[in-house]
Amino acid sequence: IFERLKKERPKFRHRVVAIRGDCCVTGLGLTISDRQKLISEVNIAFHVAATVRFDENLKLSYAINVNGTADVIELCRQMKKLKSLLHVSTAYSNCHLNSIDEAFYDYPVNYEKIGALLEKISKSEADKLTPSIIGKWPNTYTFTKALAESLIRGTAGSLPVGIFRPAIVISTYKEPVESWIDNLYGPTGAVAGAASGLIRVFYCDKNVVADIVPVDTCVAGIVAAAWDVGSRTAERTASNIPIYNYVSSVENTVTWEEYNTLNMIHGVKYPLSKSLWTIKFMAINQPTLYFIMRLLVHILPALLIDAVAIVCGQKPRLISMYTKIHKFSDVIAFFCTREWKFTNHNVVSLWGKMNNTDRELFPLSITTVSWLTYFRNYFKGMRVHLLRDPLNTLDVARTRKRSSRLYLDSVFQCNVTVFQQQYYSV
Repeated sequence: IFERLKKERPKFRHRVVAIRGDCCVTGLGLTISDRQKLISEVNIAFHVAATVRFDENLKLSYAINVNGTADVIELCRQMKKLKSLLHVSTAYSNCHLNSIDEAFYDYPVNYEKIGALLEKISKSEADKLTPSIIGKWPNTYTFTKALAESLIRGTAGSLPVGIFRPAIVISTYKEPVESWIDNLYGPTGAVAGAASGLIRVFYCDKNVVADIVPVDTCVAGIVAAAWDVGSRTAERTASNIPIYNYVSSVENTVTWEEYNTLNMIHGVKYPLSKSLWTIKFMAINQPTLYFIMRLLVHILPALLIDAVAIVCGQKPRLISMYTKIHKFSDVIAFFCTREWKFTNHNVVSLWGKMNNTDRELFPLSITTVSWLTYFRNYFKGMRVHLLRDPLNTLDVARTRKRSSRLYLDSVFQCNVTVFQQQYYSV
């Protein structure tokens, strides 16, 4: 990902200073000298650090996402040259609501009281109490992100601060290279699992809007929003803190059905060289049918293959893998079976303030993204950058696609299709 930078700016390392820190530690774990350096030299601060695990222990999630934010605010308050502080939240910090504006919301819980409670209990006790503490929020990530926004509203109003809320961030569109990604979070994990042949069925409503955004246009939005925050001349109060909902559903909609279909089309063109089965993927939003299909296409084949592995003296692996896969599916199902009505007036306004040169440098508008072009490269990029399967293995992969094992898989899938047809006819 840095090859282009090395060619165009070979001395870029001299312009980057790395500083050791830890959001779990009080004061961000900074040394005295590093803290003084930041206080005296920084003029624009981006607070992006967070734990994004949906099932993170609540104590740890609070320590990083809320206490870490409080420490960043305190540090920025001391910065002598500060012009802008941009906090990166999530579009789903208020996912307990159906409509989400670029505004703060009042919550039935207080971030200070939650913090005081968590200080008194252990991690295991926090796990037991988490459902009752987070209430209508689906996980600790969105809950603590909401609390962090409440913290900013209550303590940072006098600072030049703004909040940026991106939706589901996936691989790059164009910059610095097409379709680069380095993690299995969210829908990319599902596609990677399908590409490997492990995930054949997923709990998802294909008709729901997939609020996905490319990471490079998102980063362009973050940089531009920081400029916008620093350019504002109005009196700084909590009521004037700008919030930017960075979503695709308002101006450039794509559904999960389109997401799945385009990935399957291009997945067939770029099969993995070491896939377990051919790529086939079913999105099901009926709990009973999903449970049955999960049993048929995941559990039963896994039991059979693990049994053969044991007989051959090898370690069984598939059942344990599917346990993790199904946990992953359950965790993100909330976002694959619902949709929200967002407003993004501040993002649209931001794009309108930019001149043509800035628009070319920071193409943040989601209207500039062609999803057909994007998905033509998305699967290939995931194959190369994430799964480390170079394109020179394509001939091997396509040969395996015609093997007897994959022929048997096709026969099995035909039987599954017949079962589905009978299920829907009942």
